Amino acid sequence: RTLETICKFCAANGIVLLADEVYQRNIYAPGKEFLSAKKIACETKDCEDLQLVSFHSTSKGLIGECGRRGGYMEMHGIDPYVQAQVYKLASSGLCSGMAGQIMTSLMVNPPKPGEESYELFTDEESTIFNSLVRRSKLLVDGLNKIEGVTCEPSEGAMYAFPKIELPKGAVAAAEENNQTPDTMYALSLLDETGICVVPASGFGQADGRIGFRTTFLPPEDKLVKAVDEFKRHHELFCQKWN
Repeated sequence: RTLETICKFCAANGIVLLADEVYQRNIYAPGKEFLSAKKIACETKDCEDLQLVSFHSTSKGLIGECGRRGGYMEMHGIDPYVQAQVYKLASSGLCSGMAGQIMTSLMVNPPKPGEESYELFTDEESTIFNSLVRRSKLLVDGLNKIEGVTCEPSEGAMYAFPKIELPKGAVAAAEENNQTPDTMYALSLLDETGICVVPASGFGQADGRIGFRTTFLPPEDKLVKAVDEFKRHHELFCQKWN
């Protein structure tokens, strides 16, 4: 329903909808599935005039593990003249490297059953996916065991958005330094542990919420150590400002 509402709104107001769909394979919650904006638009009344550009990428998706650079975009309902200009602009720039082009080709046209590399390809994809599922749970469970930290399950993509409770002294000190509390916390975490996170204030979180965004991309053994460091830092930080 959320996608339907967005598609209808954009269609009714002549707004071009940009759909970032790079995590469509990174879904870890049982029973949940990816729904594309184009599918919703094509099946929903009053979306006939929707202008839609969909994006997919190897680098942020399952196959590229956030490293292999390649991707594409599809234009739906876009004026042919505009499409021609976008194509011209893209043609004037450098193309993706060889590895990125190969990965993009494999992403849109993977080996088929019976082909020579099918079993190896599916085994490797399965290994990557299952590891991401384990890492997601490992990180979220570890953060939830830290007193003053709560984190919702990460059902897709490769990020977790924990909420943290900070002493009033830390909040006041951040305000005095013209910082958000989560920016102050993130900088402290970086200084103390070397772990880099993104303050959640940059994502438009609810008023009064303090948190950050982190990822579960590191190897599983390093992620275990990172969770221990999250706990050590949080305890030190709270002791300092209590």
